Amino acid sequence: MEKKYNIDEYKGQTRLPNFAIPKKYELHLLPDFSACTFSGTVQITLSIKENTKFIVLNSLELVIQNTWFTNSYGKYTPCDVVVDDKDEILVLVFDETLGVGEGVLVIEFSGILNEHLTGFYTCTYVDGELKKNMAVTQFEAVDARRCFPCWDEPALKASFKVTLTVPSELTALSNMPVESEKLDGELKTVYFEESPIMSTYLVATVVGLFDHIEDTTTTGVKVGVYCAVGKSDQGKFALDLALKSLEIYTKYFSVPYPLPKLDLVAVPEFSAGAMENYGLIVYRENELLYHDLYSTPAKKQRITIVTAHEVAHQWFGNLVTMEWWTHLWLNEGFATWISYMVTHTLYPEWNIWSQFLLETADGLQMDALEKSHPIEVEIHHARSVIEVFDAVSYEKGSSVIRMLQGYLGDVTFQKSLSTYIGKYQAKNARTEDLWNVLSEVSGEPVNLMMNTWTKSTGYPVIYVQLTDNILEFQQSRFLLSGLRVDGKWIVPITFCIGSYERQKKFLLEKSDERVDISELIQYIGDDENSNENKHEEDSQENLWIKVNVDQSGFYRVNYEDKLAVRLRKALQNNYLLPTDKFGILDDGNALCQACEQSLSSLLMLMDVYRKDLDYVIVSRLIDVCYEVLKISTDVIPDSVKELKQYFISLLIYSAERLGWDSISGEDHSSSLLRGEIFQALATFDHDKTQQEAIRRFQTLLNDRNTSLLSTNTRKAAYVAVMRRTTGESKTGLESLLSFYKSTDVLQERERILRCIASSADPNVVLEVLNLLLSDEIPDPDIIFVLRGISLEGGGIAVKWLKDNWERILTKYGAGLLLTNFISLIVPLVNSNDEADDIESFFASRANPSIIMNLNLSIEKIRIKARWIQSVKQEHSLPDLIKQLTQKK
Repeated sequence: MEKKYNIDEYKGQTRLPNFAIPKKYELHLLPDFSACTFSGTVQITLSIKENTKFIVLNSLELVIQNTWFTNSYGKYTPCDVVVDDKDEILVLVFDETLGVGEGVLVIEFSGILNEHLTGFYTCTYVDGELKKNMAVTQFEAVDARRCFPCWDEPALKASFKVTLTVPSELTALSNMPVESEKLDGELKTVYFEESPIMSTYLVATVVGLFDHIEDTTTTGVKVGVYCAVGKSDQGKFALDLALKSLEIYTKYFSVPYPLPKLDLVAVPEFSAGAMENYGLIVYRENELLYHDLYSTPAKKQRITIVTAHEVAHQWFGNLVTMEWWTHLWLNEGFATWISYMVTHTLYPEWNIWSQFLLETADGLQMDALEKSHPIEVEIHHARSVIEVFDAVSYEKGSSVIRMLQGYLGDVTFQKSLSTYIGKYQAKNARTEDLWNVLSEVSGEPVNLMMNTWTKSTGYPVIYVQLTDNILEFQQSRFLLSGLRVDGKWIVPITFCIGSYERQKKFLLEKSDERVDISELIQYIGDDENSNENKHEEDSQENLWIKVNVDQSGFYRVNYEDKLAVRLRKALQNNYLLPTDKFGILDDGNALCQACEQSLSSLLMLMDVYRKDLDYVIVSRLIDVCYEVLKISTDVIPDSVKELKQYFISLLIYSAERLGWDSISGEDHSSSLLRGEIFQALATFDHDKTQQEAIRRFQTLLNDRNTSLLSTNTRKAAYVAVMRRTTGESKTGLESLLSFYKSTDVLQERERILRCIASSADPNVVLEVLNLLLSDEIPDPDIIFVLRGISLEGGGIAVKWLKDNWERILTKYGAGLLLTNFISLIVPLVNSNDEADDIESFFASRANPSIIMNLNLSIEKIRIKARWIQSVKQEHSLPDLIKQLTQKK
């Protein structure tokens, strides 16, 4: 009983005990591709910090075959080896006490090359006509323990010397360059150089058949791209990006890239977009490969941002690593923000910082939920960290950084970051360490200011009211549920009056603040008095006030009625920057969903954007149309067609100006916009768009090289095909699936999958969802299908999820892929009864990797249900929609 009691004290703990600390791992792995298993040996140099009879480390789904510990006093074999898969730990129990000092722990083990894209897993590639297995690792967040026993926590850094024994014809990659190779018949053993110290989640190996291209930076770093045989040309764009990004970051952080090489490898199956393993970034193929003929401008932009993001991690995450998963946002928020900075540097004509507002909008949307979480979120169960790779860590995190950068200034911010990287390189850091450096360099109380943003859930809505010449600001937490909750942030407020030349900024540190704007108003009066014919009411109309100039702050703004009217007039007169026009629309949509403004008011606001051609504005306008459509069947079932006609009328001007075909020399944003507008028109069942789309699609089926259907507009055509596909007439679905199976162009396959669930017939959607339970669609690609489920298919999708939950769990495991089924299907329904039913269903089926996503998804349903009840009180809504539809 004594032994059991001692072992039990190590179970159910968030962190491993700290009486043994790893210093160096020597890891030898031997994958068996025919049996889909692997064996291995790990020798771990340990520092024993206090006398102990136990060594406790992480292990999961591994068979421990032999283990011993040696130090200067001799060799020790454990009397008991306890494998606890529930707590994901391995406890080695010794009869003798292991004394303080250094020793070496040796463990021989074996495991299965799993199919769940986690740990050490297998996926297939095509060699000629044959399908063959390859091996890939994906360890973030806590899956290194699935590959080898280790201290699988980010703070427990060590150096790694990796050795792989693999079939001689295959390429073996790891974090470091190859030191030597030894051939033994049909096998070879590849020895890699010893790495600098790093966290276990950044260790990586890939074994497969690849083509390879490489180049060298001006500082001598070798950069390589590995991809499927015959596709090396498609890796050139990413190779060039990686080279340029390394140069930019080396200069920006004033710290050289710390490894001798950086490889980018595209693998056929990967659960995320990419993973920043030290010196070996692993990508999903379609996030790395750029095809001159088949990749859209949007894909080119996506590859640029993803590559800049992953290369940034080599400093922000790999060189300086978060101390614990609570500080994950230090990695992801900063990598997201700085990837936009690098993209802007490389392609200033893309106006990428305007597009960053789409990231901010995602963060604002999620963080307006009661079940959201702080940027710094306590992680008590290591397995649950998978859910924190979300819009709060990425989009809110990066937006808050952008807000802070704007407040401190670019020069101070860069100096602070280079100081931080220099101070903590090869170490671990917490959020407060970064704030302390920023405070020291800037002289501003950054810690005090930013704690309200990173340690609190949510963000403020700023209520703005003008009384005489006093502008009154009041803040409280913004929640889409409409719940009134006090909250106080230190908010960098910017506003302008009547012109961007009349600006003021201050820190809102209290719940409310009054600002005298007499002086700024006097300037307007002076302007007006220069023309004696101006009337007082004209002057008042010009007294528009825009708060959150350039949308640099992470908050919403709710104006009193008279200020809202003046601001709408300023919109109509085109006085505002695109970023501010975006912000007014985004805030209006959110306030409407929270039932703080009427849907009638939102629809009239949308009308102001009827002839806008700015990409980010129209893109957001389309998203708002989709949001309103989600509830329309429940609110105004007899007016849904007219509502779609209104949305069509908002977009048709832009569609006619752009046309279906690209124009030589047109700007990047026009290319992006064309694809989105025609896809939206097809989704809204615009007859003319659908007819033209299907005509062009038929041409494509007859001639795969036709110029009549550009890569930009193919998704619009595929949606049009599916919108006209029904259970009685499945020709469209059959054509698309046939096209999908017959093409080996990755970009084309992705486009088709994003559209095949967009049918208005729920039975067709069900047929598509059933494909996800077969082997016809690669596991990582399910996300494309799930994101494209039509509004009409929501109910059937939720029923399918419940009916097939056990099969889904078995097929996809409890990793990153599983969370997509929850977050992309559950919120598709609209009623409290359906929310109750889902809650009841999962009450006995919850697991740590879906709990948070499930709660958020159920909350989204209840928010829509409340919104529906509110909008039902707007009895004049159908008449308003008729009026707006007829407007030209």
